Amino acid sequence: MKNIIIYSTPTCVYCNAAKKFFAEKGLAYTEYNVAADMQKRQEMIEKSGQMGVPVITVGSRVIVGFNRPTVEEALASVVS
Repeated sequence: MKNIIIYSTPTCVYCNAAKKFFAEKGLAYTEYNVAADMQKRQEMIEKSGQMGVPVITVGSRVIVGFNRPTVEEALASVVS
């Protein structure tokens, strides 16, 4: 299975859209609330160089923001 991680905050519209997208596709993911977890926030910043959310990782690919075509491309390129 693809390893999907989303760094998000509860009030982020794009984070919620990404989570809805994964749910619709039946894809499991790990979510980290970076508003509450400072260690994961720092991890997100180190991975992406950004403080904005969502930061999505698909395998080793890091995607800043929720751009559906980019996420779909990343999912397609990862071998299950």
